[in-house]
Formats: sequence, C-alpha cells, structure tokens
Amino acid sequence: MSSVLIAPYITAWSAEQDLPCALVERPDQSIGFANELLSDRDRHGVLWQQTALRHRVGRPEFAQVHPLRQRRAMELLLCQVCGGPADRNDDGVLWLQRDHSNDWPTWPEGMASTEPPVCLQCVPMAVRMCPALRRGAVAVRVREHPIAGVRGAFYRQSVLAPSAVTAGNFAYDDPMVRRVLASALIRELRGCTVVPLEEDAPGLGL
Repeated sequence: MSSVLIAPYITAWSAEQDLPCALVERPDQSIGFANELLSDRDRHGVLWQQTALRHRVGRPEFAQVHPLRQRRAMELLLCQVCGGPADRNDDGVLWLQRDHSNDWPTWPEGMASTEPPVCLQCVPMAVRMCPALRRGAVAVRVREHPIAGVRGAFYRQSVLAPSAVTAGNFAYDDPMVRRVLASALIRELRGCTVVPLEEDAPGLGL
C-alpha cells in the first residue's frame, strides 16, 4: 500500500460528479440514455450510472463510492483500499463486513455484498476509514463469490421521462433490472468462514 494513499481506491472524489445523461424509454420497455454508448452497459445489458473519472482530483468524499472503480474492484477481486489484488488463501478471498450475526442465523453465508474484498496490508486502513466498519468489523474468508446482480435505482414509466421510485438490490435474472440504473456490483458470499481480525491483521487490537 502506497504511503501517499489518503483515501480508499473505491472512494469518490469531489471532482467526480455524475454526468448529465438523459434517461429515455426504449421500445423493449427498458430504460436507456438518449445518447447511449456500448460502454454504458455491463455484459448483462444493465445500464450503469455515468460518473466523471477524475481519481484523486479535489477532495475524497468518504461517504460516496465511485461506480466504475467499485465495479472494477468487484469484477477483478481487487482490494477496495489500494486497488491491488485482494488477499486469498486456502480458505478463500478476504472480505471485511459489518457484523450482522444477530440478523439471521447463517450470516454471512449467502450475503449479498457491494463491498469489494481487501488485502491483508489494507485491513487496518479499511477499518479506520470506513464509517460502517468502525461500528464493528468482521473478517470473512469466502470460497465462492459469484456475481449476482447490481444495486441501483429503479425507474418507472412516467409522462415526460423515466422516474426514480426506489433503490435496492436487483438480481440479474430479475425482470425489474431492465429498468435499473446501477451504481454498484453485487457478489453473493458462499462458503464463508469468519476469522479473528488478529489472524489476518496482527496487532490490530480489535
């Protein structure tokens, strides 16, 4: 991890504003951009939010995630902090998650995650810089992590243009995903093993 790193790789910066892309109805009842490019959709045909790519320009917006870098990190299993390869051993790829073990008995098995994995070296920074993880972080080794869908805004038909009505997670096999403007890629976590943070990051003291 570089000593000049002051914000995680997936963090959006103040110069990275959403691009002005007008949404339109398409003949197949999906949504699209008025001046759409092939690169505006992923390989599943889902439309993605278009955001300026000006990494490290301005100030880091720690509460915001850049859609393209999040998607790249999830697709390639890159560390969300430094952008290098995530840590992997015989038990699987390393993820950091908020502790939701009280929410359902098998957590984190089957969890839909929009958080990319991490490398060992970046665990301390991830815990320190992510507001959610500061409230309680758990390290998880994941053997299977299929891409499952997207998080984004669902748009309904309206008189003048498609209108956003809700945000949520949408599986790629859900017909509703055709009317979603995606902002994050989702992987499903399977074959999970919760490990002590000290095991993967000695000296953390968590």
